[in-house]
Amino acid sequence: MIDHAHDLASVQEATDRLLTAAAALDNAAGARPSRLPGWTVGHVLAHLARNADALANVLDGRPMYVSAEARDADIERDAPRALDAQLDDLRASHAGFRARAAEPADWTRSVELRNGVTDIASRVPFRRWAEVELHHVDLGIGYELEDLPAEFSEREIEFLADRFSGHGEVPPTGLRGDGGQVWTTGGGAPGGPIAVEGSTADLLGWLAGRRDGSALLVKGGTLPALPPL
Repeated sequence: MIDHAHDLASVQEATDRLLTAAAALDNAAGARPSRLPGWTVGHVLAHLARNADALANVLDGRPMYVSAEARDADIERDAPRALDAQLDDLRASHAGFRARAAEPADWTRSVELRNGVTDIASRVPFRRWAEVELHHVDLGIGYELEDLPAEFSEREIEFLADRFSGHGEVPPTGLRGDGGQVWTTGGGAPGGPIAVEGSTADLLGWLAGRRDGSALLVKGGTLPALPPL
C-alpha cells in the first residue's frame, strides 16, 4: 500500500538535500551544462520549481500544464535567473505543493498527468520524490545515483519496470539487483527472456535513461533499448 504521508516526508528530505547542495554553488553555476542534453543547471532548477506547481495542479484536478509549449517556455524563461532567485522559487513552489498535499483529500481518486497518463492521487508524492532525487543527480554537482536512498532506488526501479511492462519494443526481461532483488519488465517484443544483473544504481540508471547499461551483466541476448520516458 502506498503511504502518501511517508512519501511527502521523503520529498521534504530530498528537497532539503538539494537546496543545501545548490546553495553552495555560485551564480555562474546556473549557466553550466547539466547532465541532461541541452539543459543547463538553471534549466533543471527551473523545471523542478515548475513541476512542483504542476503537481499541485494535478492534486487540484486542473491540467498539469496549460500545454507542452507553455511548459517548455516557462523553463526557458526561468533558466537564466540568478541562483538566489532559482532557490527562492524552488522553496516557494515546494511549499505550495506541500500545502496542497496537506489538505484533506480522497487519496484513492484518479488524477490525470501529462499526455493523458492517469494515476491514483496517493502516488503523486512519490512522483515528486522521483523528480527531486533524479534531477538532483542531473545537476552534476556531486550527488550520484549511488547516493540515493535505498528505499527510493528500489521503488523507482519497480515503478519503471512496471512502466515498460508489456511494451512493444522491449522483450521479456528479468532484472536482479546486487542485493538479490528481482523485477520483471518488457514482454511485448519478441525474443528473450533476457536476464540483466547489476548494482541498484546501475539498474536504475539504465531504466531512467541516466546510464547506458554498459556496467550491467546481460544474459540471453543483448541489453534491450528502452524507449524514452
